[in-house]
Amino acid sequence: MQVEIRRMNNDFHQIQNYQKINEYQFINSMFFGTKKKETTPIESTSDKDLALVTKMNQEFAMSLDLKETLNNSLELIIKRINAQAANIFLIDDKNQMFQCIASKHQAYLEDFEIPITQGVMGKAALMKKCIRVGDVRKDVREIAEFYFDLDNKTNFTTYSVLCAPLIVSDECIGVIHCLNKKTNTKLFEESDRKLLETLSGPAALAIRNAKMAKDLVDKNRMQKEIEIVGEIQKTLLSQNKKENFPIAGINIPAKVVSGDFYNFAELSQGVYGFGVADVSGKGIKSSLLMSKASSLYRCLSKTNFSAAELLNILNEEICETTSRGMFVTMLIGIYDSNKKELTLANAGHEPPLIYSKDKNFSNFEEAGPPLGIAPKFKFKETKINFSNSSMYIFTDGITEIKNAKGEMLEAEGFKNYIKTYQEVPNHERLNKIIEDIIKSGRVQKDDLTIVVVDSQ
Repeated sequence: MQVEIRRMNNDFHQIQNYQKINEYQFINSMFFGTKKKETTPIESTSDKDLALVTKMNQEFAMSLDLKETLNNSLELIIKRINAQAANIFLIDDKNQMFQCIASKHQAYLEDFEIPITQGVMGKAALMKKCIRVGDVRKDVREIAEFYFDLDNKTNFTTYSVLCAPLIVSDECIGVIHCLNKKTNTKLFEESDRKLLETLSGPAALAIRNAKMAKDLVDKNRMQKEIEIVGEIQKTLLSQNKKENFPIAGINIPAKVVSGDFYNFAELSQGVYGFGVADVSGKGIKSSLLMSKASSLYRCLSKTNFSAAELLNILNEEICETTSRGMFVTMLIGIYDSNKKELTLANAGHEPPLIYSKDKNFSNFEEAGPPLGIAPKFKFKETKINFSNSSMYIFTDGITEIKNAKGEMLEAEGFKNYIKTYQEVPNHERLNKIIEDIIKSGRVQKDDLTIVVVDSQ
């Protein structure tokens, strides 16, 4: 972020140097173009303008707060031009409207939007030049351009208008709008127009810089918030136990947040419950759905519901509240080490791999639809004998991870890693498998999740 801010300031100072030449030329021609010998009052006015320009440039170069920049702009401009009121309107490109985002003595205008084709502001933006309307009620050349509707709505009487476009890189981002000179005539003069035209340049650049800085700050703040979400997600995952516990898991997010989830716990003596889920899509939206599904599972899994009943309840809730097109694949199981029995219920998840001590693999293929697709669907559960074996539950990020040639690991490649580390304790085994997969040069584009259940 600091690099970007330095770049913006460098950009500003480059334009500033060019701007000063024009400023000095304008001021000299405006105040020194006469041959009169009485130069003291003129020199005084010239010095005043030079000081104003210098002050604006200094303050704008230092300010990266948009609101502060806008208020400083108006404060300096309204005092020098001696206007009754002044406003800054920025263009909302999406709605094609002028939006008043800063005002001196017309704060109510911040509630108004004006079409960018209307009034003196619209003409100034279109022509990209500063416009002076000497008397909006008598100057027939410009009267058609004045937006009288605004006066009618605000009970403000406009006599004279100065309007300068805010131009950055030949693009108009808004206008500075000054109303009524505080003199007996209430009319702006040509010298006021030239001065506002000169001052609008550094003001426009400062506003652009402040907006860019704000965007960077907002982006950084959002990143911090995403990191917090990622940390919260980690707390929802079960922590591996180093003692002789039959279940272990690992999750490596592709980004800061994850759309995968797993949880396991001992439900009673020698009876263990577990669940593994994968939310469709990536990013914040998927992570929020994951958090919802995982929270529901953690709560319901502590009850006496069966694996199939848990899926039924989760499916109904997700169908009712999830955005269209979003779904969750999930496998829920109960391992009874006393009976050497597994109870499994699958909602569209990858079939788990079962690796026996005789070094053979088998699959559990039975599955219903993913959660969030088919309301009222009744899931089934299956009981299988489970002894002298390990069951690996994983998300598609494992099997679909690709090498430099674009070749996916697939189930056969995953099996080779299982064979290599089968004799290692379960929590260390998963770490080594993931490390080897990543070290092999494969590019991770999806979350990587594995849960292993070892028979006891």
